[in-house]
Order: sequence, then C-alpha cells, then structure tokens
Amino acid sequence: MPLWLEIIINVAFSYIASVGFALTINVPRRALHLAGVSGTIGWMVYWFISRAGMGRMLSNLSGAFVIGILGLFFARMKKCPVTVFNIPALVPLVPGVPAYQAVRALVNGDIFEAEASILRVAIVTCAIALGILLSTMVTEMFYRSKRFYRQRRNRL
Repeated sequence: MPLWLEIIINVAFSYIASVGFALTINVPRRALHLAGVSGTIGWMVYWFISRAGMGRMLSNLSGAFVIGILGLFFARMKKCPVTVFNIPALVPLVPGVPAYQAVRALVNGDIFEAEASILRVAIVTCAIALGILLSTMVTEMFYRSKRFYRQRRNRL
C-alpha cells in the first residue's frame, strides 16, 4: 500500500474515532470538529514516530503531549474545559488490543503472556498520562513566564 494512502486512511479513521467518541460523551457541537482535529494530529504524531521505529512508549508519550498542548490551546480558543478536547482525542491512542490480549491470556490460563500484555498496557497508559501531564506543565510554564515578563516590562 502506498504511503499516501496509509496517511489518508489513518487521518480519516482517527478523526472518525475521535468525533464518534465525542458524540458519545456529549461534547458541545462547537467543539466537535476541534476534538476530531486534535485526535487526528495526536494519532499522526504517534503513527509517524512509531513508523520511525522509536517504540510504543515514546510514540504514545509524544502523541499525548501534542494532544495536551492542542487541548489547552483549543480550550482557550473555544472557552470550553480542556477535557472536552483531550478525552475524545486520546481515544485512538488507547491500547485496546493489548488489553484484550491480556484478558484473553488470563482466561486461557497463560500467566506469562498475560503478565507481558498487562505490562505493555501499563507502560502505554503511563506514557499517555505522562504526556498529558507534561503538556500541562509546559503550557503553564509558558503562560506564567509570559505573564511575568509582561508585568516586568510594564513596571519599567
């Protein structure tokens, strides 16, 4: 399959997944498109880093970081809570297949495979949480330093 077709398919389905979940959790209409855009951009960051061979953890961390930054930006722009944009956008990054494999291995009694799958899910989940946390911290530092230098310039 050509690369351009893979990109189009990933963009389309990540947007549909994000907007579909946003509709499920009753996101306001004015924020639906931006929630989908945020999910698409976050998924594409994940996909490109994953294709570069940098690993699942770094890919999820980077995707969640970008989603967090975009969520904070869109929240200021649309005057909505940040969770309106972050929660639907994180849906494409959720490790559903490894979680299913872990449960299936537990049911089948394959403890070693279950432990490996649970560890994979835990690492990905922690990477997503850390990405959102880092984006919030970086954005907060940016706005505080901007406010500090603006006040300092006004005093002089």
